[in-house]
Amino acid sequence: MCLAYPMKVVVIEGAFAQVEADGVRRRVGLALLPEAEVGDHVLVHAGYAISRVDPDEAAETRALFQQLWAAQDQAAEDEQ
Repeated sequence: MCLAYPMKVVVIEGAFAQVEADGVRRRVGLALLPEAEVGDHVLVHAGYAISRVDPDEAAETRALFQQLWAAQDQAAEDEQ
């Protein structure tokens, strides 16, 4: 199974971009999405932007990840 996380492009530096989500910035490759522009929301997988996504869809996906992480944290606490 593969997971990709939606992040916003904040800077483009040649074949790379700085992307940001939830206060975290990462440098990702644009080889698979050279048409990406600053302000785009992109799915990031294994260090590469792999597709553009709608900003609302990106926000919804990030919210789902937050719920998943909270549930995992709760399950870990319940095991203790």
